[in-house]
Amino acid sequence: MDWLSVRRGEMAKSTQLIDNEVFRAYATYAAIVLIKMMLMSLITAYFRITRKAFVNPEDTESFGKGENAKKYLRTDPDVERVRRGHLNDLENIVPFVGIGLLYALSGPELSTALLHFRIFTGARILHTFAYLIPLPQPGRGLSWAVGYSVTFSMAYKVLKTAWL
Repeated sequence: MDWLSVRRGEMAKSTQLIDNEVFRAYATYAAIVLIKMMLMSLITAYFRITRKAFVNPEDTESFGKGENAKKYLRTDPDVERVRRGHLNDLENIVPFVGIGLLYALSGPELSTALLHFRIFTGARILHTFAYLIPLPQPGRGLSWAVGYSVTFSMAYKVLKTAWL
């Protein structure tokens, strides 16, 4: 057996993971929430430009030079609100992606996995709307708690599976 055929065998094994329905569901929902999180960067940039509120001096140069540009070095409540929503995504989506991968590999039932992935994704999307609109509390807090609980539920299943 030569190196190339061994390498092809390894590649075939790694592509078999995509044939796993739970893994495909995980990949789909992880991609959705990661794209949602990436969009928060664009929304932040949009708010910075439309509110003319920047944190770096070089970002103000298109609005003038010297003292005239300094007035654009400021914070804006709308920009900060979007940034807090984005930070909350980082604090919640990154753990979901890591724990969700381990969960998908732990052999859960497809229906249970889909329930976890869909609830988390829906909760994060609702959380974003609650932050950006803004919706009154407890909407944002509840959507955060639901998503966080889903991640803990998956972590519990992973640990339970690994310890038994």
